[in-house]
Amino acid sequence: MKAALLLSLALATSGAFAAELDRTPLDATTADGQKVRLFPNGRWEYVDTAKAAEAQKVAAEFPENKTRPIEAQGMLIGGVGRLLMPGDKDYNRGSLNPKMR
Repeated sequence: MKAALLLSLALATSGAFAAELDRTPLDATTADGQKVRLFPNGRWEYVDTAKAAEAQKVAAEFPENKTRPIEAQGMLIGGVGRLLMPGDKDYNRGSLNPKMR
């Protein structure tokens, strides 16, 4: 009975500890002397703004970073189809099937 009470108390207080975690990024230095900023979600960036801008340009060229914008419509899985952006005449037009109108 005491063990169950202690377990329930531990589970109830674990949420309080998680709410108080420090989420500020840490400044660190790589093995080759580069200054970087480490974020709690696993991301990192250079502290030097020029190097950070250059790294963002390089990262933008990777295929996994070339995703469909959230406001776009269309394009099926695998890049099949047409990507419609807001302002396009066909954006949000609905179906052209007369039975569906």
